[in-house]
Amino acid sequence: MSLVTMVFQYLVAIPVGIYTAVKQYSPGDYFFSGLSFIGMATPNFLLAIILMFLSYTWFGDPLLGLFSNEYVNAPWSMDKVIDLAKHLVIPVIVIGLASTADLIRVMRGQMLDELNKPNVVTARAKGVSETKILLKYPTRAALNPIVSTFGWSLSSVFTGSTITAIVLNLPIQGPVMYNALLGQDMYLAGSWLLFMALLTVLGTLISDILLAWLDPKIRTEFRGN
Repeated sequence: MSLVTMVFQYLVAIPVGIYTAVKQYSPGDYFFSGLSFIGMATPNFLLAIILMFLSYTWFGDPLLGLFSNEYVNAPWSMDKVIDLAKHLVIPVIVIGLASTADLIRVMRGQMLDELNKPNVVTARAKGVSETKILLKYPTRAALNPIVSTFGWSLSSVFTGSTITAIVLNLPIQGPVMYNALLGQDMYLAGSWLLFMALLTVLGTLISDILLAWLDPKIRTEFRGN
């Protein structure tokens, strides 16, 4: 669920951020910007309750947990995989929406800063196609702050929203940590904090590698040192 949530965040945030910057002040820009502000302002647990209510109203199933009752202890099969995918829709949207909305705003702001840089203007003057300019210069530069946040995003997504997980009855890390603290299980709580620290270090390492790949200036500075 955590991995699917991360993929959802970046696959939605980056294209939408690029679109809203390129089409600044268009109806699409206003729509996605308004949606982003709503996503950042809406509490996750409230959105979870709304989506569960709509799911129960439209489909007769609130989609609690990761599996339906008949598949909880059943062996893996294609039907169980389909049931899991169906139950992942609400958690992925709820847990990933706030971060996605935030990433959209960051991507839009960075793209607006990069679109009128001298290298972009020069490329336009030379007759380079707009799509090639967009992908080669502003998008690549605008991805730097998105990539640099991967370190803490990795640990936060794996943790998930504890309240949201409790509302959706999800057997993920947040409720486990919460129950460990309530039960004063210092071994489980300490192990979980160590795991979060390792994820943060791993995410930071991945961020540094991706930044060096994206930005030639970083590679030059690294070689110089």
